[in-house]
Amino acid sequence: MSNALYQMTPKEIVAELDKYIIGQDQAKKSVAIALRNRYRRSLLPDEMREEVTPKNILMMGPTGVGKTEIARRLAKLMDAPFVKVEATKFTEVGYVGRDVDSMIRDLVESSIRITKQKRLQEKYNIAEEIAEEKIVEAIVPGKKKASHGGPIKGPFDFIMGGAQQNRPQEPEAKDDRAESEIELTREQVRQQVRDGLLDEQYIEIEVNDNPQMNQLDMGNEGMNIAIGNIFDAIGGGQKKKKKNVRVKDARKILREEEAQNLIDMEQVTSEALENAEQNGIIFIDEIDKIASGGTLRSGADVSREGVQRDILPIVEGNVVNTKHGPVKTDHILFIGAGAFHIAKPTDLIPELQGRFPIRVELENLTKEAFVQILTVPENALLKQHRMLLETEGVNVTFTDDAVNEIAEIAYMTNEQTENIGARRLHTIMEKLLEDISFNIPDIENDDVRIDEAYVKEKFIDRIHADDIDRFIL
Repeated sequence: MSNALYQMTPKEIVAELDKYIIGQDQAKKSVAIALRNRYRRSLLPDEMREEVTPKNILMMGPTGVGKTEIARRLAKLMDAPFVKVEATKFTEVGYVGRDVDSMIRDLVESSIRITKQKRLQEKYNIAEEIAEEKIVEAIVPGKKKASHGGPIKGPFDFIMGGAQQNRPQEPEAKDDRAESEIELTREQVRQQVRDGLLDEQYIEIEVNDNPQMNQLDMGNEGMNIAIGNIFDAIGGGQKKKKKNVRVKDARKILREEEAQNLIDMEQVTSEALENAEQNGIIFIDEIDKIASGGTLRSGADVSREGVQRDILPIVEGNVVNTKHGPVKTDHILFIGAGAFHIAKPTDLIPELQGRFPIRVELENLTKEAFVQILTVPENALLKQHRMLLETEGVNVTFTDDAVNEIAEIAYMTNEQTENIGARRLHTIMEKLLEDISFNIPDIENDDVRIDEAYVKEKFIDRIHADDIDRFIL
């Protein structure tokens, strides 16, 4: 298995996630083990490999504690197909919802994108050479083009000698000399293109004409018709069009086009389907919203239970038809996540509960966790705001007691009002730096120091110890 992430040990995967996510060690541990088991399974003999199914994970915890972030980071880290879906999308099929099978189709599209990109990377070196040749040809056309098209229309007319236009037809004996002159000129141009000296020069190139597709989606995978393709087929193959672009843009366009021509899409598709079946991961968010407690079921509850029954065969193992071919879902890893603050995991239908054997509870964030979220991760919130303001020449520094005060305010607000986890920090940071951001570039002092007093002053009207009087009528 080529995937670098699967080759990492569980501890290394957790260390990678630690750079961005604070706490939630149990959830990170479970995800790391599940990924490592994928790698272990790939080393088994074929008969046994078919028997080993993934142990799906159910994450429970309030909003803003890192459930989605763990999934998002995994998606960034790995080149295995990954897709995140909201379970609530499936509750209103026929109105605004989607067919449950669409999650598998999305996974296949993701897999094809990854596999195709990998194949393109392998072909870029050869494509680069072909593209360079086409650019040189556009700047200094070959002898045949020059003679058929009249005078050479390129920036190097002067090298070839504009006088050729008025020169009478010379004997064939001199053809070889003219050809060697053209070849010499092309060699000089090729070197200049490589050195980037002609990057801003405009040239005319021929590219594939890809019309905008009008997609007719009849709600069924088999009924997806691209009108552009139909007309292409009638017209007989790929049309070309001329385009005036700079050399540096031409290099990118032609390289991409040539690499596309070099890859075998049938091979890419079959490899992508295999990758989706064996290594795919589907993250089902808001799974608690389709749980319905109690025995009396009506209206929305019936709809939710219907979605659970639709999801069940896919999680159990099923064959889903996609436009690229059938996909078996037996070995896809499913990670369910939800806040479960109203419903409980036991409110899911028993069959679905049984398909998520690994339960992980994510803890509420403490004040200490908020301090770490502000300062420790590679994309720490303080660092983000500092760098944003630096773009306009304002240097902001936060003292340690200011960071403590921000964490304290976030923690208290979550306790007293709705607990929205780490998202509360975004609200507080925006409010805190509102005046500084608004007054740029009129700020007199480019160095702004934010301390505890500054933070308290900003939030003096909003934060106070919980006042019990407001509950007394």
